[in-house]
Amino acid sequence: MITELVIKSVAVFITSYILSRGIKMSGFLVAVVVAIILGALNVLVKPLLLLLTLPVNILSLGLFTFVVNAIIVEITAFIVPGFSVSNFVWAILFSVVLSTVNVILNVLL
Repeated sequence: MITELVIKSVAVFITSYILSRGIKMSGFLVAVVVAIILGALNVLVKPLLLLLTLPVNILSLGLFTFVVNAIIVEITAFIVPGFSVSNFVWAILFSVVLSTVNVILNVLL
């Protein structure tokens, strides 16, 4: 469990570094908090959002899930001080790059 948290925190930190023009993070401790909050929101809020947006998600062939992920990132940026997202497009990019970095780190470690 601690290993997963460290991997996810490193992934958040790397992603914020890659997208430094639109994502601002004040340090690694903030990355740990962001990883915890993102995980909690993905468990608690995301299923409800996906259920509420199911018709739109079906019509868009699942692409609306990117919007739901961006909403989760925006909520996290609102909750966590020291973590900010410039706009909605950066939130979508953050969720896509974070997923990619997470996969790469999980394969490597």
